[in-house]
Amino acid sequence: MIGKLSGRIDYRGEDHVLLDVRGVGYVVFCSERTLATLPGPGEAVALYTDLVVREDLLQLYGFPSLVEKEWHRLLLTVQGVGAKAALAIQGALGPEGVGRAIALGDVTAIKAAKGIGPKTAQRVVHELKDKAPAVMAMGGARTAELGDVEDAVIEPAPARPAAKPAPKTSNAQAEALSALSNLGYGPGEAAGAVAQAAGDDPAAETPALIRAALKLLAPKG
Repeated sequence: MIGKLSGRIDYRGEDHVLLDVRGVGYVVFCSERTLATLPGPGEAVALYTDLVVREDLLQLYGFPSLVEKEWHRLLLTVQGVGAKAALAIQGALGPEGVGRAIALGDVTAIKAAKGIGPKTAQRVVHELKDKAPAVMAMGGARTAELGDVEDAVIEPAPARPAAKPAPKTSNAQAEALSALSNLGYGPGEAAGAVAQAAGDDPAAETPALIRAALKLLAPKG
């Protein structure tokens, strides 16, 4: 299993890049959102990868962070969701958006992804509502960092870019979800409350998210 690649972008296509890793070229499919963040040809890049094996082909899919890779793998467990559809969902919503949509049962948000119909969107929400909190709890899981990139040609190596720090909001949601779980709330209800609280105040840090989520979970009446 190929889990991560570090190399230089040789070519960019509409839905993939050709990544040169020490003279070996790997075709790696990426979402539109990921492609928009990648540098141009000749630049160094690192991606976590997932190898999808079918009878007639092998395809690599690339992600800038572990949490996005895990969302991809989880989405593939849903009936009718293939690798391209899973990429489309993350490309439209991003990892946090996917978690929020599933936790809140927002079928319309899932359906907004290219090629995703209403029945498939409903299956995503229904089948993953109990599994999604585990991935949401990963929060700002590590971003792929460059290792040593060796080239077959003699030319100066590009400057090694610094790894982008994980967004505070992502970490805050993961920490709030963990705190609610420790308080005895079920994964599904905790994820829904945190997602709603984060949607109401995207810049909220952990303590504020926990307070807001607890208010949402408090018995009404």
